[in-house]
Amino acid sequence: MSKLKTVREKLNLTQEELADRSGVSVRTIQRIEAGTDPKGYTLKVLAKTLGVEQDELVKTSEKQAPIPLTFLKLINLSSLPVAFLPPLNIVLPLIIMFLKKEFGTMAKQLISVQILWTVGAFVLFMISAFIKNWFLLSGKFTLMVMVLLALSNIALILWNAISLDKNKTPAIRLKFSLI
Repeated sequence: MSKLKTVREKLNLTQEELADRSGVSVRTIQRIEAGTDPKGYTLKVLAKTLGVEQDELVKTSEKQAPIPLTFLKLINLSSLPVAFLPPLNIVLPLIIMFLKKEFGTMAKQLISVQILWTVGAFVLFMISAFIKNWFLLSGKFTLMVMVLLALSNIALILWNAISLDKNKTPAIRLKFSLI
């Protein structure tokens, strides 16, 4: 029995009711229940409609094996030596992920957090440059902002590392992936 059918029946929904709620055609639902894995938009919509994670609708045989915790720690901590060099805090974990060929959702989320931090740090740095000029602050202001941003990245990396040790999941879990 397909995972979609199992979840649908657990919620006492017919194929037609699921089609109406999700906007996915009945024929597509029938194909998925016959053995085709949902992908892309269809997978997202069905998971959201049924209130389950997308992984729960994919066949077990085609699911990725869970990524070892030590690998997740490596991905996370590989950003630490280059925390002061924002583009490298993304590139180094990506290189490791591609070399090891481990593309699990948690690894992608850890890197996505670094991408979000880098974009946010860039925006804050640019704002601080304008503030410095507007308020005629000293040249040390820019340096202080750079140091504070780098320290915040180090804190973020260490917070995720501690959470990986204690809870086996990162402290910051995104509901999306940027890679």
